[in-house]
Amino acid sequence: MTLRRFLDNYYALRPVNATFTGVHDHDHRLPDWSPGGIACALDEMRALRRALDTGRQPTREDLKEVGVRDRELALAFLDVQIAEHECGHFHQRNPSLAAGEAIFGVISLMTRPFAPVVDRVEAAVARLSAIPQFLAGARTANAGGVPDQWRLRALRECDGAERLFGSIGRWLEVERVDRDADRHADRLRDASRLALAAFDDFRGWLTRDAPSAPADAYACGPELFDLLLSRGHWSTRSRAALAQEARAALDDALASVDEMAGALASGGWPQVQARLTEVHPTTADYLHTYRRLWDACREHAEAADLVTWPDYPIRYVPVPLHTRDAAPFLYYLFYRSPAAFDELPTHEYVVTPIEEDMPLDEQRRRLRATNTSVIKLNHVVHHGAIGHHVQNYYAYHGESEVGRIAAVDCASRIGMFAGGTMAEGWACYATDLMDEVGFLTPEESVAEQHTRARLLARAVVDIGLHERSMTFDDAVAVYRDRIGMSPEAARAEACKNSMFPATAVMYWLGTDTLHRLRRERERAEGPAFSLRRFHDRVLSYGSIPLPLVAQLM
Repeated sequence: MTLRRFLDNYYALRPVNATFTGVHDHDHRLPDWSPGGIACALDEMRALRRALDTGRQPTREDLKEVGVRDRELALAFLDVQIAEHECGHFHQRNPSLAAGEAIFGVISLMTRPFAPVVDRVEAAVARLSAIPQFLAGARTANAGGVPDQWRLRALRECDGAERLFGSIGRWLEVERVDRDADRHADRLRDASRLALAAFDDFRGWLTRDAPSAPADAYACGPELFDLLLSRGHWSTRSRAALAQEARAALDDALASVDEMAGALASGGWPQVQARLTEVHPTTADYLHTYRRLWDACREHAEAADLVTWPDYPIRYVPVPLHTRDAAPFLYYLFYRSPAAFDELPTHEYVVTPIEEDMPLDEQRRRLRATNTSVIKLNHVVHHGAIGHHVQNYYAYHGESEVGRIAAVDCASRIGMFAGGTMAEGWACYATDLMDEVGFLTPEESVAEQHTRARLLARAVVDIGLHERSMTFDDAVAVYRDRIGMSPEAARAEACKNSMFPATAVMYWLGTDTLHRLRRERERAEGPAFSLRRFHDRVLSYGSIPLPLVAQLM
């Protein structure tokens, strides 16, 4: 009963998360991020923590019981959330979080047909109408100024809001609403005008009034970072140990990129990368290529007996017309996890639109950017097939109630911090796995090795930036000089790292934990070891921290 209370509180305090999860009791609401709202949320979470805490430290054997495990995961989640609310690094300082919450509170209703469109329009009207009060409250809560890169990101999101809400009537055209279409369109437009005016005020505040934060505001500090590692990720390794391992592994990974690429091309990785760019589908074959590679991935995985592949249909479609103009300005994911409880028959994975009526130069630019290796490695293996999509199925059908919802994609990040090492660790490990069983070409294997190096760089930056041994400009330099990102991409990556401490490290931490656990089980089981049985068992725990799974196994 107490866990039910925890989940009810989770959805009530986070109504946009609830919509993305498939819980629709709060679809008409936005959260309260005003100073008073944050104080009330803290009081509720502290009271809930007291009610959940038995005062007894569970043993490893205790944690094998799913009810005990979920209670401990709920306590850990509350510890993380309370610390985040108290520290001032998140809601009280970052206007990008408020912009994203307001925008995706509406997008969450526009892009999935979980209910009749007229019902979703009613909820959208309510949320659009709530945006002025929500943004005003978030502005009032701002303390200590805004870091410059967060300000720029929030301004870009204001541009996205303008494009989304300024043409919101297109939604009804796409959904082909006939009955009372004019009335619904009028109500949507009236509510959108309120939202647009609120975002215009928000932009003005960002541009003229919000003070700049000091340079060290990009860091959350070592104390919070250590709590996120221990309580969020359940890591048994310290920040110092992880930093040392990640730095050494980054050096090794980059050396492997040079060695592998040099064996294929005299110009090394840049030449291999250029070759991959030129191998792409035609415009006519573009969408079919996703399906063809998805089918090939499943066939290859089943032939290698890697995992029990579920029946979980997915369809690749272009970004919908009614969100297409806004998408480039937002945290708009190609693969946004299915809502855990909506149970739609087919999940739609949105991709870059490439169409015959576009100028030929633009078609070619998009095809080169979304080349065959990008489609295979990113959109198929990592996200749409054996990676995130298969893992999400297992999570949603597992016993753990927390494990079902923790890794659901929400407005700016996943629903619960605890879901990260499993969700991202599995997806990265699965890409390693498909390389291991020969699904990738030699050039694609180099690209995958470069991705491993990039993930290690993210871990190095995440730790260094937030423990304050690295400045923001130092972080940008790691991505630019060691990974080869453009200056713009390097700055965007460092900005994302600064906003969400201990998030970038979870990709490598999860992947590394899986590889270690697999080696341990291979040694323990010997000839009886089965990859498929091992992977099925890991996935059965749902989206919970992989270091915890390692303890249980």
